[in-house]
Amino acid sequence: MSQRNHEVTTAHPLLKKDGSPAEPGWSKRLVQVYSRDQIKAPKIRIKEWDYYLVISNKEQAGFAFTISDDGYIGLQSVSLLDFSVPCEHTETVLNAFPMGKMKLPATSEQGDVCYHDKRLNMEFLKTPGKRRIVSNFKNFQDGKLFKCDITLDEPEMDTMVICKPWKEKKTAFYYNQKINCMRTSGTVEFDGRVYTLDPAADFGTLDWGRGVWTYDNTWYWGSGNGEVNGKAFGFNIGYGFADDSAATENILFYDGKCHKLDEIAFNIPERDGKKCYTEPWTFTSSDGRFEMDFVPILDRAAKIDLKVIVSDQHQVFGRMSGKAVLDDGTVLEIKDLLCFAEDVHNKY
Repeated sequence: MSQRNHEVTTAHPLLKKDGSPAEPGWSKRLVQVYSRDQIKAPKIRIKEWDYYLVISNKEQAGFAFTISDDGYIGLQSVSLLDFSVPCEHTETVLNAFPMGKMKLPATSEQGDVCYHDKRLNMEFLKTPGKRRIVSNFKNFQDGKLFKCDITLDEPEMDTMVICKPWKEKKTAFYYNQKINCMRTSGTVEFDGRVYTLDPAADFGTLDWGRGVWTYDNTWYWGSGNGEVNGKAFGFNIGYGFADDSAATENILFYDGKCHKLDEIAFNIPERDGKKCYTEPWTFTSSDGRFEMDFVPILDRAAKIDLKVIVSDQHQVFGRMSGKAVLDDGTVLEIKDLLCFAEDVHNKY
């Protein structure tokens, strides 16, 4: 397989006058400038979201937070995952036809993202070198309150940005940034338990996305963070939707620097034509630089079929072991890294 790694290095508007992506490819930061005003698709089709995932090795727990404006629907959610049981609970607030009213920032680098109603208060606050997640969710489960105040450290470091078009629709595009390896501190409280986050061992990831999608898409995405040889290590892998002929989003992060990978395959076991998400997977790479075994702990599955809107999601958390190879040939041995990989099919 040929290597796909066109790197965008010069700043310019994300979209051309006709609404198509100006320069498909990957970059280390948000080099291309996003603006809703340049989009040549109906507001009802524009998707904007900020999604944070915090995984605590110390507490054996995970916490996910979403604020999104997907045109005809807004989806605001919080998830609590306990890997020691294992179990998870997600609560979601839906909003009809926000279509830009939520005023999500055009960049991840500045601006706050906030949502408030009678039941849920959630804020993603951005200050230089830090991000903060503050949430208060009434009746999160069994009438009980979920609350958190989490700080993520964001020093100067490389990130993963991808710009992809769709071959079948000129005005469709996917502009996405993954910020890995953010050390976390703070607390999460639920049902009488206080989870205390330790920046020496606990990390957060931001999935920041803006775009216009086609109706029917399947994707695979995996991400994880930890310490390897005393330095922050992370990875982002994914494929499956839009046209990624210009670049993949597969990448390693080590000590603040990125190391671009070629193609990755998610090898999910099957039996009688059905995927067995809770059995061990493997991950293989076309360049031999990401070879992993993955032992699932928890399948965070969700299925919705409203005919027009269909979603079949499997976000599988588990432990990954194997080898990751940096650009200079250095081999990192990965052992029991707590992370996730997902297989998602959406029509919406």
